[in-house]
Amino acid sequence: MFEGFASERVEVSDGKMFCRIRGDGPPLLLIHGHPQTHVMWHKTAPALAEHFTVIAADIRGCGDSMVPPSDETHYPYSKRQMAIDMVEMMEALGHPRFFVAGHDRGGRVAHRLIRDHRDRVPACSVLDICPTLDMYEDTDQDFATAYFHWFFLIQPYDLPERMILADPRAWMDACLQKWSGGFVFGEAEEAYLAAFAPPEKVHATCEDYRAASTIDLVHDREDRGTPVDIPLHVLWGERGVVGRKWDPVSVWQRYTTAEVTGKAMPTGHFIPEEDPDGTIAELLDFFTRHPEP
Repeated sequence: MFEGFASERVEVSDGKMFCRIRGDGPPLLLIHGHPQTHVMWHKTAPALAEHFTVIAADIRGCGDSMVPPSDETHYPYSKRQMAIDMVEMMEALGHPRFFVAGHDRGGRVAHRLIRDHRDRVPACSVLDICPTLDMYEDTDQDFATAYFHWFFLIQPYDLPERMILADPRAWMDACLQKWSGGFVFGEAEEAYLAAFAPPEKVHATCEDYRAASTIDLVHDREDRGTPVDIPLHVLWGERGVVGRKWDPVSVWQRYTTAEVTGKAMPTGHFIPEEDPDGTIAELLDFFTRHPEP
């Protein structure tokens, strides 16, 4: 996987961020979600690198990126801090402005990035999410049942950590299979498990979700009434939860004064792996329609 990509560990304020890089076009940052790493882009990044300088990064606490300690505020794993990581990494790589596409947790990092660093990103794509605040505010029994992990992972330290560490493979399998409907991830799943299984990584994952239910909501409420002016492209799986409960284009339109486009993809949650050709086509069409960074 990632043949022809360079591997980089980039120094930022809190440690080192890992990413893979290839291409010489306008910079495009790809951010993964849970329970994955940058490897989730292995089917799409090579084709995108023919048109962009692709930077596929691991967020803090995941993959080969740094795992900083957390605290009782969970701020070290806030999406605000994760967005700062990405800005500092991209700046160090020589890309003060860049396109960004984020899936799942990576989409939440991308959302905070365009809110806190509006001059950095001319266009953004988010995959299979609606904003965290909307999803929490609209929670009902059906959503809580489908997204039980949101409410399990935020439980106080160290109950979820101990339960997951009892059998990390079972947790990985449960997440991947439930949200994809039985898709075969192959060697990528082994890479995800190896990166996720260490105790400090499991704890970092829980802190990510604890931050999402606390400090992230504070930040989201503070600037909810101030939309950005950045074009957004939203993709969601037609067999997933997001499009069944929300109209993602309408929800995201409340967060920007620019155009929001999007469509349902013939997938479950893991769009770039379940439909790589469709994902490549959508991202290529969207980003090439906007001014280069």
